Amino acid sequence: MDWLTSPVQSDEFAEIKNTSLGKLVRDYLLGQIMSGALVPGQALREPELVEQMKVSRVPVREALRELESMGLVVSRKHSGVYIRELAEDEVHDLYQFRSLMDNHAGRVVAGLPQAERLALVEKLETCTAAMDLAIEEDNTQAYYNANLQFHWLFIEFAGNREIAKSYREVIQKLHLARVKNLSTEDHRRQSNAEHKQIVQALRDASSIAGVHHCAELLAHHVINAHKRLAEM
Repeated sequence: MDWLTSPVQSDEFAEIKNTSLGKLVRDYLLGQIMSGALVPGQALREPELVEQMKVSRVPVREALRELESMGLVVSRKHSGVYIRELAEDEVHDLYQFRSLMDNHAGRVVAGLPQAERLALVEKLETCTAAMDLAIEEDNTQAYYNANLQFHWLFIEFAGNREIAKSYREVIQKLHLARVKNLSTEDHRRQSNAEHKQIVQALRDASSIAGVHHCAELLAHHVINAHKRLAEM
């Protein structure tokens, strides 16, 4: 899940010998956005980024253009570049699209041979345990990371690279709104209870009806997540 967070730290830029500095800057900023260090509405000031990362303006501008093409930042004339704040209708559409992709991934994965399904079940249970621990420790970011891993495993095991690419783009955009719907302990507990139902359905998916049930639970879970966000 390299696309979720960036391992590159700002003080490492001066030492990195790489011709694609723009990509390094982009990955660093993407990691900051995904970790919550940069929040919707926050300004990204070019001179500050140049000084912070010890690079020229060219890779910074390249990175900001790419983040804008990804829908994560917006450039305002005579004002600067800001982390995007998603409109409600865009969030709604993104959740619907994600629900379709989760439904498909759930259907494909639930139809895998038993050995592969149970291997995934084991990985998913590690995620739900991590989320339980994060709830007890009141660690929203740890919960969010384990939650992302849980859903990405379905996409990964489904094995469709084009869907994976689209899913990645949707999740990165939804991050600008999603953390809010996990910001209360009650929402996190509801979310993880649904995760555990999905895992049990995957374990039991030994028939066509079981495959459909697992896929529907995944899709409904995404819609429920959007409803929780709307409550906020």
